[in-house]
Amino acid sequence: MSSIAVPVTLPGGSLDSYIQRVISFPMLSATEERELAERFRRDEDLDAARQLVLAHLRFVVRVAAGYGGYGLAQSDLIQEGNIGLMKAVKRFDPDMGVRLVSFAVHWIRAEIHEFILRNWRIVKVATTKAQRKLFFNLRRAKKRLGWMNSGEVRAVALDLGVSVRDVVEMEQRLNAHDATFDGAPEDDEDCVFAPASYLEDYRYEPQALVAEAQVEAMQQQRLQAGIATLDERSRDIIEARWLTEPKATLQDLAERYGVSAERIRQIEQGAFKRLRNSLADEPALLPAPA
Repeated sequence: MSSIAVPVTLPGGSLDSYIQRVISFPMLSATEERELAERFRRDEDLDAARQLVLAHLRFVVRVAAGYGGYGLAQSDLIQEGNIGLMKAVKRFDPDMGVRLVSFAVHWIRAEIHEFILRNWRIVKVATTKAQRKLFFNLRRAKKRLGWMNSGEVRAVALDLGVSVRDVVEMEQRLNAHDATFDGAPEDDEDCVFAPASYLEDYRYEPQALVAEAQVEAMQQQRLQAGIATLDERSRDIIEARWLTEPKATLQDLAERYGVSAERIRQIEQGAFKRLRNSLADEPALLPAPA
């Protein structure tokens, strides 16, 4: 199905002008709405879809007005809501027996919710389903409750069907403030407590990389020296089972040496024991025997 182009943008950046414009579009009767929806579904008539969208833009403005307390531009909320409206028109089935406005409200709110969650803070405050539910419902409750006591926390948790722990954690997140990584350059005291002061990354310092390479090379030398002390068959089994790709199975080696798989396992365990004795101070070099 073809995509629906955005029918209306903010003229000259003026929100008032936009609202006046969308209010001027005529509303549709149930019969008109059904005919347009059928034309779009049957013939992919984009003009019919455009008329459905235009007639419901005023509803998006009304829904977006309910999300004014998040510090985001109302024009951005409306534009996101318009995307939800177009998705709803694309999926609307007139045979469901409901008006488009009732069907579209879910899609409009979903797009606005996603936009708020992406932009309200640098660090996401809600990632799970329970946290998203709390994010939008707890803010409304906190306008009445302020900081909640234990009884109010339990009441909200019961009402929303989430755990008390989720409510407490979300309340803490909503009352937290974003901090800059580097702190304020003009304030030495703030810079001391900024994340940049204690979240330094030493992984790629030349000194650390050289030391890591030296340790790895030393471990490889010790491992090879330990393997060299094994008899030929034990060395072959260890290399075939652990140091080559694809790794050989016990049965593969049993067929090679004409013995049982259990005998190969015993030889392998014995070889590991001798290697551990020679590398007693480097036990992490050896994989655990199967």
